[in-house]
Amino acid sequence: MKITALSLAVAGALAAPAFAQAGEVKLTTTLKDFRGNDAYLAIYLTDAQGKYQRTLWVAGKKAKYYKHLGDWARGSGMNRAEFDGMSGASVGAGETLTVTAQVADNLIDAGYQIRIDSAVENHDENRAEVKVPLTHEGSGKETAGSGYVSNFRYDL
Repeated sequence: MKITALSLAVAGALAAPAFAQAGEVKLTTTLKDFRGNDAYLAIYLTDAQGKYQRTLWVAGKKAKYYKHLGDWARGSGMNRAEFDGMSGASVGAGETLTVTAQVADNLIDAGYQIRIDSAVENHDENRAEVKVPLTHEGSGKETAGSGYVSNFRYDL
């Protein structure tokens, strides 16, 4: 019993610094005015080579439409574990989505990017319509999207 308690205490002490090194990032995405159904969005991180790393947020409740968020769908494998607890309603024309995500501090200024894929039923699908480096310098600056996203910004 004492060995188990000691093991748990040591494991907790070792894990605590990892949690302390993650910070909250506020993600704000405003959509353009467009006709049609609400948009599905996938907001995710890629490494310096553009390889998918993890999901930050998915807007849209019906998983059957996630395949239209092409780069994110391929990278995440649409594995539910990749987005459980990180999804919400789709976003309407002209609306703003504001969510927060935990991002490890060591990913900032290390070549990582925040990307957004978007899709609207019976309309265009936009792979990586937003690509923005995850840097301290870029925090608070708006970036225009190339599809349904009017602008995106993150705040560290």
